[in-house]
Amino acid sequence: MIYNPNFKVVEFDHFRMEAGLNTFVLSVSEWIEKTDAIGMYVKAGRYGGTYAQKDIAFEFGSSISPIFKLYLIKEYQRLKDEENDRQKIEWNAKRFLSKSNYLIHTDAVKNYVLPKTNLSEDRDWIAYAEEADLLNVAMFGCTAKQWR
Repeated sequence: MIYNPNFKVVEFDHFRMEAGLNTFVLSVSEWIEKTDAIGMYVKAGRYGGTYAQKDIAFEFGSSISPIFKLYLIKEYQRLKDEENDRQKIEWNAKRFLSKSNYLIHTDAVKNYVLPKTNLSEDRDWIAYAEEADLLNVAMFGCTAKQWR
């Protein structure tokens, strides 16, 4: 129903009520025809077969084989862990670069930016903040305020 607004829920309920009976038989083509299901395709004859969208195929495989379901879950978890590890490494590298260049950056602001501005001593922080935001945009793609 998420991807198919034309799905016939009433027909689905009819199939669900009959599903426990010994006489209940349902083919994929009958399912498609009666419920207006999408994501599956049945081709009869030579080189024919039943084809399904990958989410449907995964669910079908999971329902007939607990081992397949376990492999699917484990593989998903492995891929998510790998993705998170890659993002952590990138984040830590950028953080380390920012930290190591902080002194260089503040010295450059003090020696080259502040003498050119007409800010009073108590307003020097504005120049530092503007330069820090410029560095944040260059390194992380957003200012400190946007990050917060």
